[in-house]
Amino acid sequence: MRKIQRDFTPREVMEPSSPQDMRRISRRSFAWAGVAVASTYGVLHWIFTRRQDNGIPWPLRRGLDVNEQVWTDIYDGKRKVPTYADSQITEERENGDEGLHNTDDDTLDDFDPATWKLHLVGSASDSDPIEITLADIQKLPHVEQVTELFCIEGWSIVQKWKGVRFVDFAAKYPPPTTDGSEADVVKAPEMLVPYVGMKTPNGGYYVGLDMQSALHPQTLLCWEMNGKPLEVEHGAPLRLVIPTKYGVKNIKRIGTITYSTDRPKDYWAEQGYDWYAGL
Repeated sequence: MRKIQRDFTPREVMEPSSPQDMRRISRRSFAWAGVAVASTYGVLHWIFTRRQDNGIPWPLRRGLDVNEQVWTDIYDGKRKVPTYADSQITEERENGDEGLHNTDDDTLDDFDPATWKLHLVGSASDSDPIEITLADIQKLPHVEQVTELFCIEGWSIVQKWKGVRFVDFAAKYPPPTTDGSEADVVKAPEMLVPYVGMKTPNGGYYVGLDMQSALHPQTLLCWEMNGKPLEVEHGAPLRLVIPTKYGVKNIKRIGTITYSTDRPKDYWAEQGYDWYAGL
């Protein structure tokens, strides 16, 4: 069998044949790197000089909108987040007091939870708004769960919560339907108006929720944290715990709940964050 002669050696494959080749490769690489940097700068400059849409340039807002649509489509209301044992509860953490001060001069301790009432707006009831006390809410079936709260700042805590599932609250105080008919909150949630808005008593902090996330079985209206009544800094007397969303949606000291066909405004979305804020 005829032997085929090799035309090169391994050393010739691995190394350029001359210093001139090395210089040509270096110049070419440097040129391409310069083009890449200039292109990246140009794209970023274009993005950040576009008109603002709810606090951020519109190309970034469109990206958040696409992200929301994707997560909405793949959302599964029956899929639960992990729960933990009491032994896995972590240290409590106070974070954020927007909407918890009535004036610039008062302190958190100036609020008296005994004076609190919840106002429900836009329900299917003939009465609007409905005034609800904490005792009224505590008469509903309540649950305890140990879940993790994720902050958009990058930290998380595991806490034990006690309260009523929002789906049970909505069954007692039902949202209207989009066509004015009656619908079972559990069996036909797609017939309900699509949004829930919540705000503190002074209106200083507010969140918007999609109805399907609000009706998730682990979304709670809570009055206890780690076996004791909520403290003022943690949202006494009633706060939202929604573990399928980031902490910015877990509003403290709910003063008003509104059922709505229109997307409610959201405090941090107005600062440029994602309105959906789902995990």
